[in-house]
Amino acid sequence: MRSLFVLLVVLSLAGCASKGDGEQTSSQRARGIATIHTELSAAYYGRAQYAIALQELGVALQADPSYAPGYNVRGLIRMALHEDEQAEVDFKRSIKLDPNYSDAHNNFGWFLCQRGRAKESVPQFLEALKNPLYATPEVAYANAGLCALKAGELAAAESYLQRALILRSDMPEALYGFADVSFAKADYALAKAYLLRFQQSTQDLDAEQLWLAVRIERKMRDQNSEASYAMQLSKRFPDSREAQLLQMGE
Repeated sequence: MRSLFVLLVVLSLAGCASKGDGEQTSSQRARGIATIHTELSAAYYGRAQYAIALQELGVALQADPSYAPGYNVRGLIRMALHEDEQAEVDFKRSIKLDPNYSDAHNNFGWFLCQRGRAKESVPQFLEALKNPLYATPEVAYANAGLCALKAGELAAAESYLQRALILRSDMPEALYGFADVSFAKADYALAKAYLLRFQQSTQDLDAEQLWLAVRIERKMRDQNSEASYAMQLSKRFPDSREAQLLQMGE
């Protein structure tokens, strides 16, 4: 972290040293400070050091209260802390400051989806995709697919996930989502094929993924594979909701 801080400071100083006429306006200096401390905050967020991340954002937004990425990152931190009202305010502030900011639309959509508001989330992903300069459209498509599935919109979910896989054929989230959609559509062979592709991209399945695997193999009448997945689920996640469903014979 120390080396990252030094690197960012060096880059900042280098940026401050040039501007056409050799000087930088106060607004440009403020934006530079906001950028540096938002990047630092994002790094601390990635390490789950939320208190320090919020301190960095305090510096960033004090320097430039109009810096949209700062509110986006603060929304993610507050989401992680389950400060949902504040998180929503931050995401909306970020989008208001920069309506074309695709990352903020995508993150706000994911927030809504994770908080049981799946139908509200999908339009946010679609807004992210309107920006032709969005660097990771496959992420928004995959998220739209997963959240449309949560909302019970199977046709839309399938369409979004297909688009994600066209852009990135090995995207784990889209592969798993397509396995889930295929199972919901009773296409169990296709569900198994996509789940196997998904397993190639991950070392271990979590409880939700193991439970889907159990149900797929049950429908495929592969008792050995079903038993193997069931044993992993019971052994590794004995207190999970999925393990309880397994014990109840669901």
